[in-house]
Amino acid sequence: METARPALSPSLRILLGLAAAVIVLAGLYLARDLVGPLVLGAVIVIICLPVRAPLVRRGWPSWVATTAVIALGYVILAVLAALLAFAGVQFAEMVRDYSDQLRATGAAFVEWLQALGVQDAAADPVGALLQPSTLLGVAASLGGTVTSVLVAFFFVLAYVIFMAADAARYSRATSEFGASIAQTVSRVAAYNRGVRRYYVVNASFGAVVAIIDGLALWALGIPAPAVWAILAFVTNFVPNIGFVLGLIPPAVLALVVGGWPLMLVVIATYCVVNVTLQVLIQPKFVSDAVSLSLTLSFFSVIFWTFVIGPLGAILSIPLTLLVRALILEGDPDSRWLRWLSGDPEARADAGQPPGVS
Repeated sequence: METARPALSPSLRILLGLAAAVIVLAGLYLARDLVGPLVLGAVIVIICLPVRAPLVRRGWPSWVATTAVIALGYVILAVLAALLAFAGVQFAEMVRDYSDQLRATGAAFVEWLQALGVQDAAADPVGALLQPSTLLGVAASLGGTVTSVLVAFFFVLAYVIFMAADAARYSRATSEFGASIAQTVSRVAAYNRGVRRYYVVNASFGAVVAIIDGLALWALGIPAPAVWAILAFVTNFVPNIGFVLGLIPPAVLALVVGGWPLMLVVIATYCVVNVTLQVLIQPKFVSDAVSLSLTLSFFSVIFWTFVIGPLGAILSIPLTLLVRALILEGDPDSRWLRWLSGDPEARADAGQPPGVS
């Protein structure tokens, strides 16, 4: 006769869960050079895979439909890599062209801080931000991101081939196993839809912001406005803080070529355009698309950037949605955590309409 095992206390289960999470995150951190491109490739597949089903329904051969998905994924990655490479090369050339002005501006800025009574220990690092070597390091980081995108080409090819081969079998999962897995299949489909909606919303707003910012910088006479327009488009995929990341380089360049007045005009222009679109309007559309709270969105950028590097900022929302889908959405006792994360359906699952408090 078997003896019943004592149930684990809630506190012990929490501790075991935290220990497992730490181990998983440590593994992701150590394998960040592999995980980043892998996740990027998976996201590209999620975005492109809906192209396959309509082609198959119209009678196209399966291999042709799969090839169309592969081609679309390659086009997206190629455009992204080309934009980042162009921005990185142009930025590096601009830094070399304005190296003398950057050094002079940095020295003058340090002297101004010292005149205000700021100690050398604090003033010197601030001035170092305007040094050409520091800015060239930023350009080099763009090059590293391009490398990650190129590595993702392999993963896209492998993912699409394997997923296309298994697509027919996966489509029969509900009929094979019955209603017991219907909820899991529904969660996977909802996650895929959320990822696609998120990137469609961000790409749409990013294109509008990039065009307006680029035209404004061109009108103000800021060098290389196309580079800063591309930067504005890419940083739009970084929730909440992308606006600041896209503003700093053109603002610094405006300080170098036109002094404080031009810098303030650039900052004011970005604030009017980007704050209106990215801070006041876009979050509403993003929230409707993925149902994440603003606090969690902001934290996820910092967290996933630390775990898997620069690509983590762009992939933060899909990764956070994946964690919620895997850990929270399958547990009836975690409805309140889903509600805290911004999921309005959590209250409906608890038997209350989302708008009832």
